[in-house]
Amino acid sequence: MTRLPTLFYATAAICALIGMAWGIQMSASHNHLLAPAHGHLNLIGFVAMAIFGTYYALSPQAAETRLAGAHYALSLAAVVLLVPGIALAITERTEVLAQIGSLVALLAMVLFAYIVLRHGVGAATSPRATTPRATPAE
Repeated sequence: MTRLPTLFYATAAICALIGMAWGIQMSASHNHLLAPAHGHLNLIGFVAMAIFGTYYALSPQAAETRLAGAHYALSLAAVVLLVPGIALAITERTEVLAQIGSLVALLAMVLFAYIVLRHGVGAATSPRATTPRATPAE
C-alpha cells in the first residue's frame, strides 16, 4: 500500500493544529484581521487534504500513480503559498503570492478531478482477482 494517504492525513493534522493555535491567538488578541487566511488554512490545509487522503485510502490504484504524487505536491504548495499570500494581501503588502497560490490550488483541484474521473472510487478489481466459484461434485 502506498504512503500517500498518510502524507495527506499527516499534512491535514498539522494544518489543523496550526489553524487551531492561530484561531486561539486571534481570539485572545481580539484581532481577527487575518481570519480569511486562517479560514483558508483550515479549508484547504485541513479539510481538502483530509478528503484527498480519504480518496487515496479508498482508491489505492489511484494513489500509486505519479499523478497522485504530483497532486500531493501541488496541494501542499497551494497551502504554503496561498495562506501567507492572503495574509500579505490583507495587510496590503502584495497580492502576488495569493494570486500564485490561488492558481496552484486550482491546478491541484483540476488534477484531482482528472484522477477521480480516470480511476473512479474504490479498489479496482480485475477478473483474475475474483474468487473462483466452487463447482458441485458430480
